[in-house]
Amino acid sequence: MPTNQFEARLHNVQRFYEILEGLENSVGGKRTLGRANGHMDWPQRGVYFFFEPGEERTTSGTGLRVVRVGTHALKAGSTATLWKRLYQHRGTVRGSNPGGGNHRGSVFRLHVGTALIGRDPNHWPEAVKVGWGIGSSAEKPTREREHPLERAVSHHIRSMPFLWLGIDDEPGPESRRGYIECNAIALLSNYDSHEPIDPPSAAWLGQWAASEKVQCSGLWNANHVAETYDPGFLDILLEHIK
Repeated sequence: MPTNQFEARLHNVQRFYEILEGLENSVGGKRTLGRANGHMDWPQRGVYFFFEPGEERTTSGTGLRVVRVGTHALKAGSTATLWKRLYQHRGTVRGSNPGGGNHRGSVFRLHVGTALIGRDPNHWPEAVKVGWGIGSSAEKPTREREHPLERAVSHHIRSMPFLWLGIDDEPGPESRRGYIECNAIALLSNYDSHEPIDPPSAAWLGQWAASEKVQCSGLWNANHVAETYDPGFLDILLEHIK
């Protein structure tokens, strides 16, 4: 049995990845948004787990580490579907701005964009740097200026493998999807950790993100990274996979 806080967390992280191996087998393997579309067999609602090329587990075992956990439709009455949320992260394929997207509708895209700006500040026009993430919508000239950065964000996110778990519960504060999401993030987060587990690589893009919580947690998440996890969520996660 684990004898201290670090060992207990390490044990739970290892169990988390063992459970995800079962999920990967049940869904037939990871997908990437670069090859995904709305015609695939997606559950109506669910939780997703993104991995990232180059980001390896170094403490808990081998293989890629989870770098983002998310869900959708947590507000009562919401009709958002799992694919709609993944589509917001993926961005557009066709249309007037192909390959781009809307970072104002996806905090995942927002974080990746700030990291690209932070890593390569001389590559992006000043108007794009100061306007990125401002407002809930933007006029056409602003969107056109931001399009090259949106394309770069899409390119990065679409290469990231992910798994998904269908949980078709009703939207609301008691959602099991929300329970799994917040506890998985809290478990994996290295925010304020003196003994990090599976820390990011030196080249991880998130280390240039504007969000200090993204930088320090090692995740493309800012919510829940400083919270305490409930180990019981692993049993619920396993129950839904089975």
